[in-house]
Amino acid sequence: MKKFDENKLAKLHSINDMLDKEYGKYNTESRQEFHEKAIAWYYGEILRERRKELKLTQQQLAEKVGKERSYIARIEKGETDMQISSLIRIAEALGLKFSLGV
Repeated sequence: MKKFDENKLAKLHSINDMLDKEYGKYNTESRQEFHEKAIAWYYGEILRERRKELKLTQQQLAEKVGKERSYIARIEKGETDMQISSLIRIAEALGLKFSLGV
């Protein structure tokens, strides 16, 4: 069985340590802001990848959901806080379904 170097292990940092240092401690305003931006980026990535799978342009998707192309672009970049009604319309236009994961 391989032994671990305790000195090296002591120098390792967890992802939470790194996030605390970069964005503030958990439950602080700065950490919450980071979390919200990360979630916006994540959903934007899902929508962008699905749009590309369907070979739709941002303009075509925007027309399907009654929004401006620039709005779709901001969503895909995680630069805007999307309303749930917009998320639902865009997801439906892309053939995505929501699941409770139960």
